[in-house]
Amino acid sequence: MKSFPFKRILSVPLFLLLLLIALLLVFSFSSSSYSPSNCGDGCWKAPFRPTDFLPLLPRIVSWRILRSLRSAVDLLPTFVGAASSTNDDLEWKGACFYKNRAWLEFHNKSGTPFGGGTLHIKTSNAHSWTCMDLYIFATPFRVTWDYYFLSREHTLDFDEWQGQAEYEYVKENGVSIFLMQSGMIGTLRALWDVFPLFTNTGWGENSNLAFLEKHMGATFEERPQPWVSTINPDDVHSGDLLVISKIRGRWGGFETLEKWVTGAYAGHSAVFLKDSEGKLFVGESGHENEKGEDVIVVMPWEEWWDFEQTKDDANPHIALLPLHPDVRAKFNSTAAWEYANSMIGKPYGYHNMIFSWIDTISGNYPPPLDSHLVASAMTVWSNIQPAYAANLWNEALNLRLGTEGLDLPAIMVEAEKLGISFDKLLTVPEQDDWVYSDGKSASCIAFVLVMYKEAGLFDPIAANIQVTEFTIKDAYTLKFFENNSSHLPEWCNKDDNVKLPYCQILGRYRMELPEYNTLQPYPHMNERCPSLPLDYARSSYC
Repeated sequence: MKSFPFKRILSVPLFLLLLLIALLLVFSFSSSSYSPSNCGDGCWKAPFRPTDFLPLLPRIVSWRILRSLRSAVDLLPTFVGAASSTNDDLEWKGACFYKNRAWLEFHNKSGTPFGGGTLHIKTSNAHSWTCMDLYIFATPFRVTWDYYFLSREHTLDFDEWQGQAEYEYVKENGVSIFLMQSGMIGTLRALWDVFPLFTNTGWGENSNLAFLEKHMGATFEERPQPWVSTINPDDVHSGDLLVISKIRGRWGGFETLEKWVTGAYAGHSAVFLKDSEGKLFVGESGHENEKGEDVIVVMPWEEWWDFEQTKDDANPHIALLPLHPDVRAKFNSTAAWEYANSMIGKPYGYHNMIFSWIDTISGNYPPPLDSHLVASAMTVWSNIQPAYAANLWNEALNLRLGTEGLDLPAIMVEAEKLGISFDKLLTVPEQDDWVYSDGKSASCIAFVLVMYKEAGLFDPIAANIQVTEFTIKDAYTLKFFENNSSHLPEWCNKDDNVKLPYCQILGRYRMELPEYNTLQPYPHMNERCPSLPLDYARSSYC
């Protein structure tokens, strides 16, 4: 059998390839009477879609076209439904095949107590001869994947269920099906987009900026030099907030995704504290110690500031948000120090980080994210790193159920027994007084806001506010900060022709903080708030 002549294809002059793509575009889209969504297998279809052919173009050409079509978000699969024995009418439109149907057949070919099953997927109405659909299939106990490029009935066998728990779950809820909407090429392209977000390079920094501009509507205007302020510690007070935005490397990529899902224009935070002798310190949850662990610290200002300027390779941008004098007058420094000292050395609060973002069943997931995808991602991570999974969400979910020690599959099964859907379970508000196996849990902003709570800033409604439900955006929108720019220190934004209502003290690009200093605290604040891009609109008193 002769091999396909790729070398000959690649040697064809560029203009012929472009002509072929143009012809395919004409044939594919010029006929207004042709509609793939209602056309059967008998309808004419292009031998291949223009995007199927792009990898054969010179890289400089194909990459520019692909970049205009795809982005890192295309890595996220879309939930199309759950196939079960009672649901034989599950249908959807795929990326390649426009007509698909799935159902589940239980069997006991293995002769085990609970048997297994076969997932049937019938694909038809492909838009071209060369496309394919990629799928992920998940239960709380496993995740697998498959791809299809032929119009026919496909099967995926589950030889045996992992005990009664999986059998009962699948019987009740089915097998979740996720479609990679971008297909093979788009997924590979999206992988190429996601990779640089976490690289400590100029390429990575530009990728993070481009992602935030595209998916959040953020802008990055360059500030006049110098990009660092000379700060007089006498002008800084206990309780003044520091918000930090990192745009390259491991933390840059992580913060970019965090900003996207929460709507925050900063990804990290810290707080100023002064001791009885007037010496300035910075309290921070998430400072890396000598062992590479992210812990809570209280360290001298000079040491922290030197680290951010010379050793933090994530290109941090930092803004100082001074408390309003009336709020500062309420700040109980003794109580703040007592809390800070009690938390020194404790690990960063991964336990409650995800739950500060998810407040509603569907209003916190930027498309194509949804609770089904979150559950599947948790399942994957639980199988790969069970210890980390317990730290990230298992303990928190157990607290929400009133159980102890259950792993993720058992949590999902228990929730079903109690009549609580998993997407509803994720929305149960975090409680500030919950204690985890490693003590009180505090993410970077939870550490600051619990300190504010201990220091009296949320009085008289402190008992009715759970600040571990707050994101960084929720913190900087609190009406706690100086609202008269003439009262800011004289060195604040001294060399910038744009006078921000806060002090940016580090960074090449001007920091945006939409809705800064606008919301008075109220009972049960931020427990039921949506947060969808691009406007991240919140409902009143959510």
